[in-house]
Amino acid sequence: MSDRHWPSIPAMFFDRARDFGARPLFWAKHAHSWRPVSWAETEAQVRELARGLIGLGLEPGERVVILADSRPEWAVADLAAMTIGAISVPAYTTSTTEDYLHVLGNCGAAGLIVSTTALARKVLPAVAQVSSLKFVISMESLTLQSAVPIHLWDAVLAMGRTRDDDIGARVAALKPDDTACLIHTSGTGGLPKGAMLSHRGILANCRGAHEVLKGFGLGQEVFLSFLPLSHAYEHTAGFIFPLTIGAEIYFSTGAENLGAEMAEVRPTIMTAVPRLYEMLHRRITQGVERKGGLTAKLFSMTLELGLKRLDGKTLGPIGALKNLIGDTMVRGKMRQRFGGRLKAFVSGGGPLNVEIGRFFLALGVNVLQGYGQTESSPVISVNPPGRIRIETVGPPVAEVEVKLAEDGEILVSGPVVMKGYWNDAEATARTIKDGWLHTGDVGVIDPDGYIRITDRKRDFIKTTGGEMVAPQRVEGFLTLQPGVAQAMVYGDRRNYIVALVVPDEALIKQDAAEQRKHIGAAVDAANRMLSPLERIRRFAVIDEPFTIDNNRMTPTLKIRRVQITKDYAEVLEGLYKST
Repeated sequence: MSDRHWPSIPAMFFDRARDFGARPLFWAKHAHSWRPVSWAETEAQVRELARGLIGLGLEPGERVVILADSRPEWAVADLAAMTIGAISVPAYTTSTTEDYLHVLGNCGAAGLIVSTTALARKVLPAVAQVSSLKFVISMESLTLQSAVPIHLWDAVLAMGRTRDDDIGARVAALKPDDTACLIHTSGTGGLPKGAMLSHRGILANCRGAHEVLKGFGLGQEVFLSFLPLSHAYEHTAGFIFPLTIGAEIYFSTGAENLGAEMAEVRPTIMTAVPRLYEMLHRRITQGVERKGGLTAKLFSMTLELGLKRLDGKTLGPIGALKNLIGDTMVRGKMRQRFGGRLKAFVSGGGPLNVEIGRFFLALGVNVLQGYGQTESSPVISVNPPGRIRIETVGPPVAEVEVKLAEDGEILVSGPVVMKGYWNDAEATARTIKDGWLHTGDVGVIDPDGYIRITDRKRDFIKTTGGEMVAPQRVEGFLTLQPGVAQAMVYGDRRNYIVALVVPDEALIKQDAAEQRKHIGAAVDAANRMLSPLERIRRFAVIDEPFTIDNNRMTPTLKIRRVQITKDYAEVLEGLYKST
């Protein structure tokens, strides 16, 4: 794709549809079997829906919110909205009615496309309070009342087939710097803001991804899409980028089915956030512990030898032989666990714990840690194949320039930078200065251009002694320990660090005394790897996990520090009282 510079995402899509025609594009599961939708079928549906949207009165520049689980229709809706010059606004299926009211009202939505009755029940009360809405399109029949006319998906497609609007002219009228989509930030620090991402920015990101991944020898690639398409990372890296290279995309039915689906789909590339790798690490290590015996010894030997190789150490003749056995008996099974042809996991959306990254690399699973933000379309950097430095997030991708401010903040420039926040000139001015995106992340850049993130600028804990502590580093060591599922450390303007700890599923079934004993041992083990300043002095065991449903985790699976601190204010305060 590197020799093609399409002016817009729809121009790219229709060009690729002409290239690939009857080849499968999307796969979705129906009644326990995967069914394909071809490029030609998808193109026809995009044209039909685009004409249907015109028939419903949607104008260029107006916003249409997409609230749906990941499925082929989601992609059709996104492409159709862009095709007629409207702006696609993805929304998270896990949000609340209040969240939907903010998104619909903030962008002044003219239309809403919703997939299920369950989602419609959550969003329609918000629809009644947004005067800009002209229509709602539902992918399934609804018996619910709405303040705005509801049209069935199939009926809108049928209407589109009766119209003769010149779709080619609409696509030709699109400009590279037009806003393609409005993707809202995850809201870790307050209300989500809508980042205006251009066609130019997203396609530049795709070219950058292509330059990195062609190191694997890109061919007929297969993606298993697991993250929500409303996530900027998945929207670009797991949807638009695969379109540019003619890949097939399977839509996962959920985290609980992911293991089985990887064996069925046999993906070649997969994007995911660090939380997935943490869960996989825990499942693998617990499974090995349960089997014990020779299995555990072989696994431990293979892991140890793999880590030695990562560190550039010589294995020697006996070590090399043992490592060969490990390749067959352990790494081979690990590859089969992920389908047998996985070229790489690409990790983004948050910092990957270094030890977890090393764990997978030592077991022969390529993990390319990357870095980005919604505001940068979103990829900024990624580790290239064959030159992985897992403690970093790699060098900048093509067409992205990175430098550090005096205080170490990472600044980004290039076509990938958003046009600004929707209807928020003040926040835009704070974030983009002289063409440079101020990421809010602090890091260092080594002589080879690899970036290492140290922490979020606003997340630093400043103790009463004036020392700065990076909470994500401390949490990373803690969540590596057996028995610890999640953790949040705290200590801003305090004289020492404390932690809230969520036990894992096995430990949470034990009584309180047993839980505290195991978590205490985990804290001690983590502290041995931390500097005196970073060590956790006291902790509290929390019996309720941090989840999206209880608003303690964002839809992108990052913990909401402000919300957790508010919910556990008394507990945290108690950790600073003398006993």
